[in-house]
Amino acid sequence: MTEQFATVIALPAPVLLPIEGETAFFPVRRVYCVGRNYADHAIEMGHDPSREAPFFFQKNPDNLFANGDFPYPPLSSDVHHEVELVIALKGGGADIATERALDCIYGYAVGIDFTRRDLQGEAKKLGRPWEVAKAFEHSAPVSALVPATRVGHPDKGAIWLMRNGESAQRGDLSQMIWKVPEIIAELSKLFALAPGDIIMTGTPAGVGPVARGDTITCAVDGVAALTLNVV
Repeated sequence: MTEQFATVIALPAPVLLPIEGETAFFPVRRVYCVGRNYADHAIEMGHDPSREAPFFFQKNPDNLFANGDFPYPPLSSDVHHEVELVIALKGGGADIATERALDCIYGYAVGIDFTRRDLQGEAKKLGRPWEVAKAFEHSAPVSALVPATRVGHPDKGAIWLMRNGESAQRGDLSQMIWKVPEIIAELSKLFALAPGDIIMTGTPAGVGPVARGDTITCAVDGVAALTLNVV
């Protein structure tokens, strides 16, 4: 019998992501993001794209949303799009070996890491954390998840984003500096990963600003697509 606990306030609603073609949902535990994981994007951000150790930051689970419009956030006038392959984990642990990392993956999606670039730039100059730039409401729209049992484990293929019908970002998964199994292995050295964790794997070159009224379409070819409006 499940033990019941009284709470002094109502329990927060769980964060649940839809699964393509399924009625069940994927419950989210944590959201990890990989920084500067495509060489061209590292260069455009003014960094050396050599294979230094990856770095990670986090968004909040409730920053994810699976459909609807993207509301332009307050206190910023320079919000950028960053299209990414998204991983959903069904397993985890600490110090996961690279060769078994793919066994931890439930499925994949495409998502956007929206970033308040002006606030991020100010935080960098002051040596402060990035949360105000990265972990704001609705900052991580994602498509429905597609199980790996259907799409395999993609390690190449186009990843792209169009703004108002014009190409903005285009790259290939093969251009990742740190590949998916390596991302999981390296992240698990820092955190004990678990089922329900989401990993956003980095963005190709071409990040740029969005404005109210824009229509954004993005995809990882052969995996998932997403369309939203900026309001």
